[in-house]
Amino acid sequence: MSGHSKWATTKAHKFAQDAKRSQMFQKFSKEIIVAATLGGPDPDSNAALKLAIAKAKAKSMPKANIEKAIAKVAGGDKNATNYQSYLYSGTAFGGVTFLVSCLTDNFNRLSSNIKHYFNKHNGQLGKQGSVPYVFDQMGIIEFPNDVANEDQVMMVALDNGATDFKSEDGSYWISCEPSSFSKLKQALDENFKIENYETAEVTYISNSDVEVTKEKEEQIENFVSLLEDDEDVQEVFHNAYYPEA
Repeated sequence: MSGHSKWATTKAHKFAQDAKRSQMFQKFSKEIIVAATLGGPDPDSNAALKLAIAKAKAKSMPKANIEKAIAKVAGGDKNATNYQSYLYSGTAFGGVTFLVSCLTDNFNRLSSNIKHYFNKHNGQLGKQGSVPYVFDQMGIIEFPNDVANEDQVMMVALDNGATDFKSEDGSYWISCEPSSFSKLKQALDENFKIENYETAEVTYISNSDVEVTKEKEEQIENFVSLLEDDEDVQEVFHNAYYPEA
C-alpha cells in the first residue's frame, strides 16, 4: 500500500494550505477556464473539464464560482482564454526533486520567477516540460466510508480500473491510472450517489523518497509556500520524506 502512504504525506501538506481558500479557488478557476477553452464548456463532452470541476468540488469550491469560470469561456471573454500550462522540475536541498505545475498568461514573468526561486535556494532546474522519473502520475479518489459497504465499493472500483483500494481512518482510498479516472469516478457516482469527495484528482505521487532532517523540512516547506504563493503556480510536488512527521 505504498501509494496510499505516500499520498497521506502529500495530502497532509495540501490540507495545510487549504486555509488560503480564496487563492486556492482562483487556481481552480484557472484550471476550469483552460479546460473549457480547449474542449468546450460542457463537462459531459469534455473529460478535462469534468476532471477540473471534480477536483474543485472535492475542496468545497462553491458551485457559483465554478459556473462563473465556465461562463467566462462560454461568453467569449478574451482575457479568460490566454492561459498556457507549463511544467517545471528541479532539485534543491541536497537532492530533493520538485515538480511545479503552472498556468500563466505571461510566460516571461513565470520563467523569470521560477528561475529566481530555485536560484535563491541554490537549486537547479531540469528540462522544462519533463516529469522526473521519481514521480508517477496517478488518479486518486477518496470519500467517507459510510457511503456504502466496503465489499460493494471495492468490487465497483476494481471493475472500473482501480489499481489499489484501502479503507482507513473513516475513508475509502482508491487509486487508478490517469486514463481510467473518469470512468472510475463515473461508476462510483452512479452506484453510490457520492455527494462529498475528500479527494478526486489526477496528481503526482513520488516513487522514490529522500529523507530529510527537521531543519531541512522547515526550509522545504518555506520553499513550497513561496512557490505556491506565486499567481502562476498551480501545484507543487516533491519527494522529501519527513521521518519525524
